[in-house]
Amino acid sequence: MVKAKIREDLKKGLKERKELEVSVLRLLLAAIFNKEKEKRYKLAKSQQLKEAEMAKESELTDDEIVAVISSEIKKRREAIFEYEKGKRLDLAEKEKKEAEILKKYLPEQLSEEEIEKLVKEVINKIGAKELKDIGKVMKEVMPKVKGRAEGGLISQSIKKLLSKQE
Repeated sequence: MVKAKIREDLKKGLKERKELEVSVLRLLLAAIFNKEKEKRYKLAKSQQLKEAEMAKESELTDDEIVAVISSEIKKRREAIFEYEKGKRLDLAEKEKKEAEILKKYLPEQLSEEEIEKLVKEVINKIGAKELKDIGKVMKEVMPKVKGRAEGGLISQSIKKLLSKQE
């Protein structure tokens, strides 16, 4: 579903001659293809499947594609930081535009309030009291927010709430 939308937008971008969008979507499809290839390789090592079954089994689910998109956005964010540090604002701006294009394919992001509410529930559920419990809380929260919030935001929220308890 997500992959089909990306391909559709790529075709539309080609027709409308949107160079940056076409470039970003091609890179994204290449990243998805590489993940599928990796998955196929792992399947081939562990099971004896026919080629047709292997291709079908190695296709990424929408959740896996969202993870690839999140990874690509994270790469852009890291590049933006480095470019700004090196005073290359032109390149940082290009990376920001690329990240915006990629964000269109992520599910709706959770607000800080929603993240905080979810983190509070998990903290109460597992009885976390100290900052050293961050790992336990993250382990519970991350599957619930898959693709809808960044790990950094969740980590900040956990630290803020746990430091209040100490």
